[in-house]
Amino acid sequence: MSGAAKGVAAWHAFMAGGSDPAVLVNLLADDAVFHSPVVHSPQAGKAKVMMYLTAAGQVLGNQSFRYVREVIDGANVCLEFTAEIDGITINGIDLIQFGDDGKIRDFKVMVRPIKAVNKLWELMAAQLQAAG
Repeated sequence: MSGAAKGVAAWHAFMAGGSDPAVLVNLLADDAVFHSPVVHSPQAGKAKVMMYLTAAGQVLGNQSFRYVREVIDGANVCLEFTAEIDGITINGIDLIQFGDDGKIRDFKVMVRPIKAVNKLWELMAAQLQAAG
C-alpha cells in the first residue's frame, strides 16, 4: 500500500471517529504545513497544523459534512467535501500530500463560495482564539 493510500485511509478513519486530536497527532509529519483558505501565510510545524485542523474539525464536524469525491495521484490526494453551517452550503477540497510513511506533509484547504469562506473565517477565528 502506498503512503498516500495508507494516509488517506487513516484520514478517513480519523474523520469517521470524531476527529480526535489524540489520533490526529499520529497522522502528521513533524514538519507538516497547513494552508488555510483564510490565512495568507502557510502554517508550518506539527503544533500549528494540529491547532488548525483541530479547529476545523470543531467548525466543520457536524452531521452534514461529507466527502463526495476522492482523487489519488502519487503522494497527493484531493478530497472534495460539502457541509452546511448556519444555512450556508460549503463546497471545498482538502489537497493533502503524504510522505512514504503515510503521514501528512502538506494540507491545503480551498473553499467556495465567498459566503462560505466568510463564515469559515468567522468560526475558525473564534475556535483559534478560544484554543489560544
